[in-house]
Order: sequence, then C-alpha cells, then structure tokens
Amino acid sequence: MEFPVASDPVGARENRFDWFCETVSTDVMPIALSTRHAADFRASITDLDLDAVRLSVVACSPVLSRRTSAHVRRGDPEHLQLALVTQGSLRISQRRNESVVAGGLVLTDTSRPSEGACIGGQIESVVLQIPRQAVALRPDHVDRLLAQNLAADTGSGRILADFLRTLLSHGPACRSEELRGMGSVALDLATAFLARQLGDAGQAPGEARARETLQRIHRFIENNLGDPGLTPRMIADRHNMSLRRLYTLFGDQPLTVAAHIRQSRLERAHTDLACGELSGQPVQAIAARWGFSSATGFSRGFREAYGITPTEHRALSLSALRPAKGTAPTGETSCSSLPTRRDAGAGRQ
Repeated sequence: MEFPVASDPVGARENRFDWFCETVSTDVMPIALSTRHAADFRASITDLDLDAVRLSVVACSPVLSRRTSAHVRRGDPEHLQLALVTQGSLRISQRRNESVVAGGLVLTDTSRPSEGACIGGQIESVVLQIPRQAVALRPDHVDRLLAQNLAADTGSGRILADFLRTLLSHGPACRSEELRGMGSVALDLATAFLARQLGDAGQAPGEARARETLQRIHRFIENNLGDPGLTPRMIADRHNMSLRRLYTLFGDQPLTVAAHIRQSRLERAHTDLACGELSGQPVQAIAARWGFSSATGFSRGFREAYGITPTEHRALSLSALRPAKGTAPTGETSCSSLPTRRDAGAGRQ
C-alpha cells in the first residue's frame, strides 16, 4: 500500500517499524502492516501538498499490508490512490482484482478492503492521493480499474508519470500558489488518464468537473472568510481561472460569488454576536474577525439581512440566555450550538 505521510528520518529511529506502523495508521488510514525486516527496517517518506491532491514518495523495506472492512470502518479518508511503482514490484489485490506492478501505475480505493505485498527487495512508489469526489468519472466505472496494472510508458500514462517525476524534482522550489495550480493540472491529467483506460474520450465530463471545482471554491471561501481581501478576483487568481470562468461557475447558484461571501460573513457574525462567551468583545471586533473592514457597511448590511442592528441582535440574544427570575442559572449556550439564519441576503445580487 501507499503511505503519504510527513517526511521523517525513519531510519534514525529506534523501533522504527513500530513507529512506521503507528504513523501510517494514525496519519493516513488504519491498516495492518507486517515485515520480516523489523530489526533493520528502513523507510523514507516525502510529501508535497498540492491543495487539490497530495503527492508523496514512499521508499521502504519489504512489507505486507492488509486493510480490512473493520479498518475502513475505523477510518477512511475517502481517497483514490494512484501509485507509480518506480522501484521493485508490488502485488496488490482489491475488489477481486489482483496484479503485480513494476514500473507501471496502479489504482486503489481507501474505502475498500485491500492487500498488498512488496516482492523482493526495497520498493519505491510515487503516490497521488485524490479525493474520491474530485474524480469526475462514474464511481462504478472507476471501480473496474482498481488493482489493475496500468501502463505508464505510453500515451497519457507516460505524460502523467513524467509530470509527477518533474513535479517532485522541482515542486519544493515553487511558490504555494504555483503548487495549487500544479495540483489542478495533476488532477486533470490523472482523470484524463483514468478516462482513457475506461475507453472514454480521455476527458472528464464537463458538468462533473465544474461541480468539483465549485465545491473546492466553496471550501476555500469558508476557510478564508476572515480575510478582508477575499474578493472574486482573489478567488479566481488563487484557482488559476478568469473572472468570467468564476462567474460562469456561479451562474446557476442562488447567489453571486460576492453575495455568497457577504452572506456567509453575516451568518458568522450573527452567530458570534448571540454567543454569551463573546459578549465582552466589541461588535466591530466580531465584524472584523469575519472580514468586515467598515463598521458602517457591516451595520447596514446586517440590518438589511436581519431587520435589526447588530447591537440590538446581541442584546436580544443575551437577554434570552439569562435565566428567568427565581430559576437557577443553566450556563451559557456555546457559540457553536446557536442556530444560524440562512436567509441573510436572500436572492441574487
């Protein structure tokens, strides 16, 4: 199996095989590993985060791996692992398929039981970790490729393999925004390669790819609401697309991209202002936490969305949290448990 974990000088550790087993099961996914080389076990693991996907190189002494249904239930990153075996041979079985791969590519699914074994000496593989939902191909079609020996020396397989090697060589010198762009390229190349193996035109369905990109942008927005610089232009630049392309992706959404940002920020501020634990913080401090740089603009937008001012909303919410006269205090409601309105800024703007 393939184990994309943080780089660590495994060979320098005592009980390094035990450490390796624990690290893989904790940081990647639960799995049972065994080896006849525990006393002199060696491994090197490097990791390159490309945002959309993750790229790793794993070299280790011979191991056997077994991931059961119980392991899947204990933890599943819901990833497809596309591995290029660059040294040694790997026997892999999954979904009633079994192959021996040396110099080729092999696809596995973390959501299914599997077994793997290094044949002979040390093995090295370059692993592309892909979120299952990011692959814009029918899942039942992709399942046919699991544990198959896929050629990496011709056509789209050769292009993908060469790209991954080049990315490993030069990626560490790239800026983070460049790596994000390269992650999108790697995802597109991998998807095109898998589509070709299925006999498709070598391209993912346009609608499915657009959905995946839109989901990625929504996650990006949610993670960056506190940045005052979060604008459509910034989002487009960070995702290596034009503004027109971004607006097109949001064309059938209830809100435009700018209105979606504004509504999400207002919802977060609305929840925080109702939180007793944050009652000592000024209204403007909460507004600033969610990316509002203008107190006037925040107050106006809040009133348009909720019909009252931020200060009035806070007073009403905190009053509701206080126990009635003659009753024992029940404790303040935590911020995360308060309901969030979903109608702020309703309609396209």
